[in-house]
Amino acid sequence: MKTEVYSWRVSSDVKTGLEREARRRQISMAAALDLAAREWLHKGGMESEGDEGQRRLKEAALRWVGAFASGDGQRSENASPAVRQRLRQRYGR
Repeated sequence: MKTEVYSWRVSSDVKTGLEREARRRQISMAAALDLAAREWLHKGGMESEGDEGQRRLKEAALRWVGAFASGDGQRSENASPAVRQRLRQRYGR
């Protein structure tokens, strides 16, 4: 049961759009506004859950990320050949 009242001013084009959409969906203006507010809140919740998911993913990934201190200033440039060489040594290819 709805017991709370909220009122606000909107531009005439927003009001017209809301009324048009309510008629199209064959629902009352109150139902249209309730639906719009719920969708807006749900979308905001999904974004914050997405942010939380990204934070957890980053934390999990950071356990596997590290820094290499080889003293080789050109290590990144030589990484591909070095990896290939190690694979050949290990797997004989």
